[in-house]
Amino acid sequence: MSEEIRSIGVLTSGGDAPGMNAAIRAVVRSALYFKRKAFGIYRGYEGLIDGEIREMDYPSVAKIIQRGGTILQSARSMRFKTPEGMKLAYENLKKAGIDALVVIGGDGTFRGAEEFSNVYPVRVVGIPGTIDNDLYGSDFTIGYDTALNTVVEAVDKIRDTAGSHNRLFFIEVMGRDAGFIALRSGIATGAEDILMPETETSIDELVDKLRHNRRESKTSGIIIVAEGDELGGAYEVARKVNEQFSGYSTRVTVLGHVQRGGSPTCMDRVLASLLGFESVKAILNGQNNVMVGQVDKKIVYTPFAKATKHNLTINRNMLEMARILSL
Repeated sequence: MSEEIRSIGVLTSGGDAPGMNAAIRAVVRSALYFKRKAFGIYRGYEGLIDGEIREMDYPSVAKIIQRGGTILQSARSMRFKTPEGMKLAYENLKKAGIDALVVIGGDGTFRGAEEFSNVYPVRVVGIPGTIDNDLYGSDFTIGYDTALNTVVEAVDKIRDTAGSHNRLFFIEVMGRDAGFIALRSGIATGAEDILMPETETSIDELVDKLRHNRRESKTSGIIIVAEGDELGGAYEVARKVNEQFSGYSTRVTVLGHVQRGGSPTCMDRVLASLLGFESVKAILNGQNNVMVGQVDKKIVYTPFAKATKHNLTINRNMLEMARILSL
């Protein structure tokens, strides 16, 4: 293992995701096990620029594996995109004696990390922490499973009231650029239709389906709409449907940031622990500018440039299945 790495810093950046604390815990405890110092960097890259760095020990990460959010907090940093901001960040790392970074976040986090590591001699490894599951190089990202379970629980409850009042609900879920939450939650809840950024949305086709459902004596329904759907979200879709079809009393529910919160599921806790542990091993074994992920139950390293969401596509077979099972 690489001897020049004496200390490892860890930060969370971008949107929070359930399981980030489990990953932080794993990074800190793994670093300490391998006789390296561990440092927590608060408020992501913004905190790195401001020098918000604290050495961490075993008690620092005790009793956090079950907590949602991130104890290190998170922030989006415009300053880190500037040469001046990166220079300040590097100076603070050197002042603290930090040789390598583990960054937990999504594509924006990784792009910043790659640029930083290309300019300054700091080894960086990423852990995919985002509820959107839109990163290439890991079957699942930390927080995705918890967010899905939150959505499914909410939609199940809404379906109860939809059936009681003969209503059609348009339920908006997170997914500004990707429909992974919409697709899986729609399948899991038996939604009548799923609208997402990766597919073309036809109001005419949706209305035809609703008319068919009405003729087949379906008295209620659920339409899952990703926030990034091309028509502009659930409210806009509902408005356009109501202009053409009045067979149902309609309601709109936007689940919003409730999808990011809550105690992580077992799957997210285990995945976060595994990737946190493997990220430290990757650093000590000389890896740099890669995301640590799990594909087909194997640990893989994916360059940051390839890991971003622009390289990942929706499973078309699942789309076809969702369409058939909703009939």
